Amino acid sequence: MIDSGRLVTLEQSEPVAIAVPPSVRPERGTRQRLDQVDAMRPVKQAGVVTTHSLIAFAPIGTGVAVGSALMLTHVTREAFLFVSACMLAYSLRELERIDFRSFWRRRCAMVVVPYLCWTLIYFIFTLATRSATLPSDLVHLAYLTVTGYYQLYFLVVLLQFYALFPLFFFLLRRTRGHHGTLLFVSGVIQVLLVSLMHWEIVPRWMQGFWATREVTSYQFYLIAGMVVAYHLEDVHRWLCSHARLVVASTLLSAGIAEVWYFLAADHVVSGLGSSSDPFQPVVIPFNIGAIACIYLVGVVLVSPHRSARIRAVVRSGSDNAYGVYLAQMIFITGLGWLGWRGLNDVIPWPLVMVLSVVVVFLSSAALTAILARTRLAQPLTGRTQVAWHPALTNAGALQRR
Repeated sequence: MIDSGRLVTLEQSEPVAIAVPPSVRPERGTRQRLDQVDAMRPVKQAGVVTTHSLIAFAPIGTGVAVGSALMLTHVTREAFLFVSACMLAYSLRELERIDFRSFWRRRCAMVVVPYLCWTLIYFIFTLATRSATLPSDLVHLAYLTVTGYYQLYFLVVLLQFYALFPLFFFLLRRTRGHHGTLLFVSGVIQVLLVSLMHWEIVPRWMQGFWATREVTSYQFYLIAGMVVAYHLEDVHRWLCSHARLVVASTLLSAGIAEVWYFLAADHVVSGLGSSSDPFQPVVIPFNIGAIACIYLVGVVLVSPHRSARIRAVVRSGSDNAYGVYLAQMIFITGLGWLGWRGLNDVIPWPLVMVLSVVVVFLSSAALTAILARTRLAQPLTGRTQVAWHPALTNAGALQRR
């Protein structure tokens, strides 16, 4: 989590003041906060929770409807990686060289430790549902550690990105002045690769399950995040001044993707490939538009015209978003054990999905807020420990005097 410093994000009609002058940047990068990008975090995490709630609680017989929704909500994977790459590149964009030993040490504390801790937690949490021997359980734990338990595979991809970051950083520096060309080439490669995966032309290890865990499957969104970070002021101005066009284009691309899905699912048109494929070439324009829309939502949420209470809620949601991502399956699995899906017999299933997202998101955020105030903050939330309450902390300090 990037902390310290506050960024003033202005409405589209006002001048943009985002960048920090190079003269005040620390030697190893800036920890300047980008409020509108931070505000994207809870929005996309709500999308992740929605995806997993649909998978866990949607009633039998709604396969096509749920599948069509999942086709769009899966954009949260790409948004997660885009935001991570953007924030990282922004913090380092003025540097000519990076101390990669320090870089990887910090990434280890932020990603590797929480990843290993939560992999073990989920392994123990679901152990009662398994009937296996100790050796097979240990093999299963090793398998989860390598491939990522359920949603934790996002971090497997992120770690690959961090390992390759010197190459990405070198590429961005060498193509300075030609980032548009770099983005175009990366986009062409993304469309080509996803198409080859979708129509099963590439080897099996580059398809389906394994493709979701390979950094090559997301290279365009990582490079796009870094390019946007290098040109954030210009991108911000363009998006804010073309907000209606961005929203309309995103809705149009979503409609095209949904038509594709239904034609493939009902076998109306042959040759469209599997509708259940996690990567669909037709959804790439929607992914780009959706990420842009989430950015615009972030701009609105942190606008100076928002009330202090709303901005505080957004700040809290941003601070706890990583923890929501890590802990969400504890609550989804627990609700499943309690027979949560049975609510579909009482109220319409779309409402059950909305209720599921609210309950899981708020529960995960509350757990994260509690853990962040204990010595387990770093390993379980990726955050530095914070005080339970400033007033209580100050009172305790006075008593000690």
